Amino acid sequence: MAQTPSLLESDAAENHHLSRQLNLRDLVFSQVLTVVGSSWVGLAAGLGHAQTLVWLFSFAVLYAPMAVAVYYLNREMPLEGGLYVWARRAFGDTIGFLVAWNIWAYGLVVIALLLFQIPSEFSFMIGPAAAWIPDSHWVVLPTLAVLLTGLALTAIRGLALGKWIHNVSGAAMMTAFALLIVSPLWAYFHHLPIHYTPFELHLPKHDPTSLALIGQIIFAAAGLEYIAIMAGESKSPSRDIGLSIIIASPIIIVMFILGTASVLAFHELTHSTINYIAPIPQTLRLAFGDNALGTFFARLVIFLLQIRILGAASFIFTGVTRLPMTAGWDHLIPEWFSRLHPRYRTPTNSVLFSSLVIASLIALGSAGVHAAEAFNVLNNASSEFYALSYLAMFAIPILALKLFRKPIPLWVVLLCAVGFLSTFATLGLNAYPFDVSAKPIPFAIKILGVTLLVNILGYVFYRLRNKVLP
Repeated sequence: MAQTPSLLESDAAENHHLSRQLNLRDLVFSQVLTVVGSSWVGLAAGLGHAQTLVWLFSFAVLYAPMAVAVYYLNREMPLEGGLYVWARRAFGDTIGFLVAWNIWAYGLVVIALLLFQIPSEFSFMIGPAAAWIPDSHWVVLPTLAVLLTGLALTAIRGLALGKWIHNVSGAAMMTAFALLIVSPLWAYFHHLPIHYTPFELHLPKHDPTSLALIGQIIFAAAGLEYIAIMAGESKSPSRDIGLSIIIASPIIIVMFILGTASVLAFHELTHSTINYIAPIPQTLRLAFGDNALGTFFARLVIFLLQIRILGAASFIFTGVTRLPMTAGWDHLIPEWFSRLHPRYRTPTNSVLFSSLVIASLIALGSAGVHAAEAFNVLNNASSEFYALSYLAMFAIPILALKLFRKPIPLWVVLLCAVGFLSTFATLGLNAYPFDVSAKPIPFAIKILGVTLLVNILGYVFYRLRNKVLP
């Protein structure tokens, strides 16, 4: 039977002398970096003029509960490992391990996907002359190997270097969105008949595709809790992580709503189909024209987004290497994962192991049609892994009130209940394809089946590990 750890257990950041590098500025940039993705404004624009209402609905039923839950949980337990430690203290070793397992699996798949995007984004930036690059294994695989090696070396060097990569990447993302948001002003200045209405409130269409898109958008702004994984490496985690949420939240909301409105306005103006993969470069080409100026801005934004991709991959990689480290401190996995670099105090073995798993995923995604299809299914299921960890997060203030030294307000409990129900709904909605060419039932079976299989593997590993413990 799993035992609930004491409040003094797992508080090992000080015991292991982790280097506290992150200040408030670093945390704010990291929040923007991990929450805001460029593709979400394209998906939301697919909802038409219902986008604002859907974004507001998403912020109400998931973002606000997430922000409140992270604020109170981190204030109570500002510890390295974040949500893993919160869940373990609330529900015991087994649930804590499975939460870490799901976040870890999610992070590894997302990193592989982010790295896969770089050759395509680069070819799109150069133009037709580079269209061959994404299909060339002789170029793509060595490039991804170099990038993965760079991520590993940066992770070993620690946040003294990594935080600057994350800060620059967060600033690059904000700059790209700033260009997107001001582009309608350019259209107005040139007397284009653009219909820019970011604050219209229309109901979405009642069809399966709209429902699937809503499911994607509800969970689009997730990620505020990720920085808490590195709480033990923050200078003042109990204060600054909560404050970073307060500062970053209005920035994130503005970027999503106004950015989506710009995408929608220019696609309606030109009657073009939205590119769900690269909606921002496509929109800026539409805004500034298919000429030298339009090409310059489109290529500039692609360059900024590539910086963001590398920064996001670095940030997520840092998190996935810390989860095995903290689980090793708690003796849930071999202590080997917790060994720290003697100078930089970073988990070198965890970095090595995570790098090998990501390399295997990259190889899987590149090894023929069937292997690539398997990788795509795993990628589609990764949001389900993340949603499962969120169910645990929202359940803590509801079911584990005794964990809090001070009573938390009733409205916090009720808001977390809303977040729990919303997350549970997204588990089903994410299993429905928004791509009309995909067959819903086979797609759902694959997604839910892979989610179940990954969690069974995690549980079997945990039980086998538990049996060999002295």
